[in-house]
Amino acid sequence: MTTALTTFVSTHDRQRPGVRAAVRSIQGLTLILLLLIGIGPLYWMVKGAVSPPTELTTQPLALWPDRAALGNFATAYTDLSVGRYLMNTFLVVGGSWFVQLFVSATAGFALSVLRPKFGKVVYGAILATMFVPYTVNMVSLFMTVIDVPFLHLNLGDTYWAIWLPAGTNAFTVLLAKQFFDALPRELFDAARVDGANTRQLLTRIVLPMSKPVLAVISLLAVMHSWKDFIWPLVAITDPEKQPISVALAQLATQAPQDQLIAAMVLAVAPPVLVFVVCQKYIVAGLGFTGVKG
Repeated sequence: MTTALTTFVSTHDRQRPGVRAAVRSIQGLTLILLLLIGIGPLYWMVKGAVSPPTELTTQPLALWPDRAALGNFATAYTDLSVGRYLMNTFLVVGGSWFVQLFVSATAGFALSVLRPKFGKVVYGAILATMFVPYTVNMVSLFMTVIDVPFLHLNLGDTYWAIWLPAGTNAFTVLLAKQFFDALPRELFDAARVDGANTRQLLTRIVLPMSKPVLAVISLLAVMHSWKDFIWPLVAITDPEKQPISVALAQLATQAPQDQLIAAMVLAVAPPVLVFVVCQKYIVAGLGFTGVKG
């Protein structure tokens, strides 16, 4: 915003008190507007979670309830089994994050650093999968999960049915490859001269220099796994194993409205906290990788 205002207001004009005050006022209003857009929905969700059902219907636009029911969070955590669903979600997200990070880093390393003979063909095949809609692959993915080729294993109703497909994310593989391509190849040549093998080249040189892109891949993996609904609904039919994204859709038909909104707040809180704590590393990683939006 400051850059845009600098473009339209000359340096001489900015030295005038009236113009400087106007510029600061516009910047302040823009900041307030962005805060309202970003924090407003979260605040309204928290307000709905602590509002009694009667006030939700009679005073829906009130800024805060007259009698805040803070016990709704504890009730939702215990009575609606949100705690169990959150634990299931942590297991789903943790496994999906590890598989996706491992596959993206190793595949990007192979395509960028090792450069096998058919690397360009593999790279083109990975790139082609990005043009196939996710829902088109769902039937074939489900058939593969219930009867794994060669092994003839049924992974249905297990977290492996979610963890393993998470590694087939073409975008994060290409993102890792793009970052590895920018690393100086002189380091790889010098390491090989010193006797480093392929594993040492990956673990001691490439990965320590790739923390920004690994942070971005981790963010994308966690956010996608946390909010994914369709595939966990198809792969996990046991209610005791389902993540919070699937459980909320089922609770919507039977839970009181205030407790349901409290459950939504508990479901949203972990990824928001992760972003708040790790935003410095995430922003730095986005700057290095060139990801926009």
